[in-house]
Amino acid sequence: MRTPGTPPKHFSMLRGFHLADFFTLGNAACGVAAVFLAMLYMGSASMTHFYAAAAMAPAALIFDVLDGRIARWRSQHSSLGRELDSLADIISFGVAPAALAFAAGMRGGLDAVALAYFVCCGVSRLARYNVTAETLSEGADKVAYFEGTPIPTSVLLTAVLAYAAWQGRIGDDLYWGVWAIGPWQFHPLALLFVLSGTLMISKTLRIPKF
Repeated sequence: MRTPGTPPKHFSMLRGFHLADFFTLGNAACGVAAVFLAMLYMGSASMTHFYAAAAMAPAALIFDVLDGRIARWRSQHSSLGRELDSLADIISFGVAPAALAFAAGMRGGLDAVALAYFVCCGVSRLARYNVTAETLSEGADKVAYFEGTPIPTSVLLTAVLAYAAWQGRIGDDLYWGVWAIGPWQFHPLALLFVLSGTLMISKTLRIPKF
């Protein structure tokens, strides 16, 4: 039971947030907005909703870049901030691109498997980063390199979908058509998501962090 006059715990948690953490929450908010807008597009078929959903990816990336820079500038690194960043990234750069791909027409059974694989790779990549960050940083204030491609690179997938929409190549007209494999359908464009997920979990691919 809370002692009278003691502020609720959620207020204490908010007071424990650093400035960078609020930018991280901005990243997460963009990801959630992208999912909602993709759902709106499926109901309305309004390209405005589709483009707005795609636009949330670069907006989330801006917040993602800023939160890291602000944390380094203010020397305010914390385990909470790192966990917040990973959770926000999986929404904005994992779930949101997959939702947009589904809205764009990748709705076959094998498409769903490919998109789920992409999201699971993103989750695994972020979990691995969190448990190895201290080792990879070697005493510095940030890691020296990434193992596998960072999950924000999925912004490129969103850009491909936005360009396809601009060309009128979504829905039944997705690039490379559709294959019937047994009872399921598969859009070869989903292989881009499989490739992206595979590169994220690669341990041999090392990318310097600038």
